[in-house]
Amino acid sequence: MTPERTERINDVLAKRQTGLTVVLENVSDPHNISAVMRTCDAVGIQDIYILNTKIGAHEVWSAKASSSAMNWLTVHQFSNLEACFLALRKNFEKIYTTHLSTDAVGLYELNLTEKVALVFGNEHDGCSDEIIALADGNFIIPQVGMIKSLNISVACAVSVYEAYRQKNNAGHYKKIQLDNETVNGLMKKWDVPKFEKRAVAKEQRKIRHEAQKLNAKKS
Repeated sequence: MTPERTERINDVLAKRQTGLTVVLENVSDPHNISAVMRTCDAVGIQDIYILNTKIGAHEVWSAKASSSAMNWLTVHQFSNLEACFLALRKNFEKIYTTHLSTDAVGLYELNLTEKVALVFGNEHDGCSDEIIALADGNFIIPQVGMIKSLNISVACAVSVYEAYRQKNNAGHYKKIQLDNETVNGLMKKWDVPKFEKRAVAKEQRKIRHEAQKLNAKKS
């Protein structure tokens, strides 16, 4: 592995966001899922949740669309809504569904600096009534055109990049959020050679130390 590759992995791990995830409910098109995965990787989302209560579990996704993005993500698949929400509630403060309803708020009104999970539903039916009832609220993406809906991968990209903007402005990307155990697990999953793992671990400790010094100065 080249020094440039090691540096890239360090930078990616340092910016992974534990306070942001995407949930896909009964999304049937593998190309849509792959496009979402690519966007998630781009904004530093590590964990993605796929809930299939009405369709079979996905075994493969379109590698062409994702450019193997799924290799860099941790994918959690569920077939039970309650089990999925139990897992989400352990890690996220708010869960929002995308749904056209009278009580929905605009995307740009949400506080996405919190630990949030954004739910996107089936391409044709949207989010189910069951998942909407369990969520903390609904949001919509403001539009001024004749067509009132966006492709799911486009809607997801718009939404998570707004989350990226808010979290970046709040300094979330300047703080390492993954713990050492998770970092080691990801390096193993990503098949990083042992000698490179030591280099990455050393660099991660350095980044953490610099972040602690910066926080100490601020306080």
